[in-house]
Amino acid sequence: MGSTTPAIRGGAARHQGERRRGAVVAALMLAMALAALDSTVVSTAVPQIVGDLGGFSVFSWLFSGYLLAVTVTLPVYGKLSDTFGRKPVLVVGAAVFLAGSLLCAAAWNMGALIAFRIVQGLGGGALQGTVQTLAADLYPLAERPRIQSRLSTVWAVSAVAGPGLGGVLAAYADWRWIFLINLPIGAAALWLIVRHLHEPERETARHTRVDWAGALTVFACGGVLLTALVQGGVAWPWLSAPSLALFGTGLALAAVVVTVERRAAQPIIPGWVWRRRTIAAVNLALGALGLLMVAPAVFLPTYAQSVLGLGPVAAGFVLSVWTLSWPVSAALSQHVYRRIGFRDTALLGIGLGTLILLAFPFLPYPGSWWQPTLLMLLLGGALGLFQLPLIIGVQSTVGWSERGTTTASVLFCRQTGQTLGASLFGAVANGVLAARLGGAGDLDSVTRALDAGTAPEATRRAIADAVHAVYLGAAGAAALAFVVLLLVAPRRFPVLPE
Repeated sequence: MGSTTPAIRGGAARHQGERRRGAVVAALMLAMALAALDSTVVSTAVPQIVGDLGGFSVFSWLFSGYLLAVTVTLPVYGKLSDTFGRKPVLVVGAAVFLAGSLLCAAAWNMGALIAFRIVQGLGGGALQGTVQTLAADLYPLAERPRIQSRLSTVWAVSAVAGPGLGGVLAAYADWRWIFLINLPIGAAALWLIVRHLHEPERETARHTRVDWAGALTVFACGGVLLTALVQGGVAWPWLSAPSLALFGTGLALAAVVVTVERRAAQPIIPGWVWRRRTIAAVNLALGALGLLMVAPAVFLPTYAQSVLGLGPVAAGFVLSVWTLSWPVSAALSQHVYRRIGFRDTALLGIGLGTLILLAFPFLPYPGSWWQPTLLMLLLGGALGLFQLPLIIGVQSTVGWSERGTTTASVLFCRQTGQTLGASLFGAVANGVLAARLGGAGDLDSVTRALDAGTAPEATRRAIADAVHAVYLGAAGAAALAFVVLLLVAPRRFPVLPE
């Protein structure tokens, strides 16, 4: 009897550990849902928000302000999580996000709402980066696809359900409930994290000095440059004084960042992030992924409504199918990369993605709804095969003390790629429209004319040409990712032993 007692105790301890880890995973999924639902829920309530608060001319900052805050804080939170641990960073980030949500619900005008959305974004950066890092901490390499597929499913469900949930709350309750609904979800996530996440104490946390000067300069530089990209060609022309001033200030701040970070003992953005081939290649490849994702996410709904003649719901379905195939493909990717490696699996995925994006301009005009839907279904499968092996692979090449910084750098590059893509492809689409219509307007004004039923057939063809050009640009970004992985990334990632 005595000889079996240790085994019984060991089994009980393992069972308790599994229960605790399951509770933490549930908390991570809830935290990820907060970040994933945010923009999709808000987007459908914009008419009600503008009708109540006014400020139509600046409402786009509800999204841009949040995106800027998330993006520029990712490197800072990544370094802080490597210094002090994941738990305090996640708890503080969730608390800031929930405080921002409560303030958004109490906003009295559009300016206040935009400011409080930025507060939300300051917490959202901690949610996105730390959740992905903890997913790698909790599971060994062989089991990581399981948790990552769950997180991918959260994103997929949020993309599909978010617009509908936002519409229901705005129509039958009040738009303020879009932000208030975050409170019980976030409170549940916080309770689970505080109760069940126990990290071992690490010596590095006691002796490391935080590079607050680097954090401030990174935040300022990223904010200025991303603002220039987001607003350039929208709020003012690219070559106007505001645009040139922002880019000039951003470049000057970039020089300050380099100087500060070189002198820092523990920099926020350490040089090894770019000196190591594997991390540098994954950063560049996922930056290209963020760039190409803009093509379907931003321009496909316009194409579906203006060219195919679909309603908003049907147009949303055409886009949403890639969120169904993406997590399925990501979950199955482990069977591929265990045979041929992380890099070659990603090459296979992005190679297929390039071909699928190149096929879009060859769709017949006006075509049928099922044709772009099929391409989006295939594209989601290809990108799932591309992204997840890179994230799991690069996280497996670093130890605990570098994993937060590495994960944050990957997510930062992807977010920056999306911001750059929105500006770049917006300029491409408007340039094609101007060429086809003799300077008659940009994509927004032409789309409004189509909605009002006042635009001729030539305008629909011009929109089709503009979106085709954007997809060609996205195919170029995919090809760039392929070349970067082929030439820069090692064929076998230098995975550390468990």
